[in-house]
Amino acid sequence: MIEIEFAMEDVARTRFAISPLWEVVASVRVLKGADEHGLHRTWADQVRPRLAAAGLDLSPLFDLVPMPVRSPWAGRIPGFICPPPTTPLPSLEIELATVRAMPPALLHTTAEVPEARMAALRGNPAAELARLADAIEAYWELALAPYWSRILTLLEGDIHYRAGRLVAGGAQHLFTDLDPQVNWAQGTLHLEHRTVRGARRLDGRGLLLVPSAFVWPRVFSVLNEPWQPSLRYPPRAVGTLWHTRPATVPNALAGVLGRSRAMVLTELTAPASTTELARRTGLTPGGTSQHLTALRNAGLVSAHRAGRQVLYARTQAGQTVTEAAESGSPPSAADTQTQHPQAASEPQGADRDAQPGQLKRSGAD
Repeated sequence: MIEIEFAMEDVARTRFAISPLWEVVASVRVLKGADEHGLHRTWADQVRPRLAAAGLDLSPLFDLVPMPVRSPWAGRIPGFICPPPTTPLPSLEIELATVRAMPPALLHTTAEVPEARMAALRGNPAAELARLADAIEAYWELALAPYWSRILTLLEGDIHYRAGRLVAGGAQHLFTDLDPQVNWAQGTLHLEHRTVRGARRLDGRGLLLVPSAFVWPRVFSVLNEPWQPSLRYPPRAVGTLWHTRPATVPNALAGVLGRSRAMVLTELTAPASTTELARRTGLTPGGTSQHLTALRNAGLVSAHRAGRQVLYARTQAGQTVTEAAESGSPPSAADTQTQHPQAASEPQGADRDAQPGQLKRSGAD
């Protein structure tokens, strides 16, 4: 059991953030086998052939994300590739700027990564960090950007929920259902761990809480310098992330956009190409393309190149409009900023990660 001790200043400085960069790293772990329950199989089955077809050299990124192994305590992740964000919702570009400017003194790790990669980083930090950032950017465009609206909706929904709990009942209420192996009692956050014991003080830095779509069923912690102490935890309803259902066109949406355009937007429950949307809707490819262009110009759809294909996905605005039409009521002020699915039941008692550098399992170090 790790005991994270909070002083009054730490409670005041506890905050939430979303990290696109961390989702990159966590999703690479999934592609490398850290999804034994198959939660992200739908996503992985779409992304693996897309990455293969693109033929990109992603080794600067993949080399630094260790292969998950059977022991739940092994496989640390180098902290310098995913430092905790300093703002609530940084763009990937902002986080990559931090990576490119990483001080050479921080380019070390106890993670099981190729020594040749670490030697190259230490030998020419500026050039190798730029290569790493470029690889992350390329991976993002293929693997995460087409799905980001859906992922962001889930993460923002969890933050909205937990902020409400904090307002309603303070820190204890906030942490009560954060995760089965996280518990708050008398100013101390208890993080269960099979092999490590001891107290960790936040020393006035507060705790950063980062919901992450790709970490379930684990919790990753960062409790050592120079990063702000952080917990990366699974959001509520993560089990519903890739669920799809046959699309029906709400009459209210058709009345505003026209039935064909509304049909295209409604069908974008997951990223799809023009050809795929035309097949599913029964529209011609040319007509589908025209509707997608109009929806994109209106800010309801985004386009992302994936190898030879262009994939379309709902933007946050498109998601909000669609869900409002499906519910039959206009979105509230809060809903226009965050939407989240209903909570889904999840297996209990799963393994968790804890403090890097001192704990013998996955986490940032």
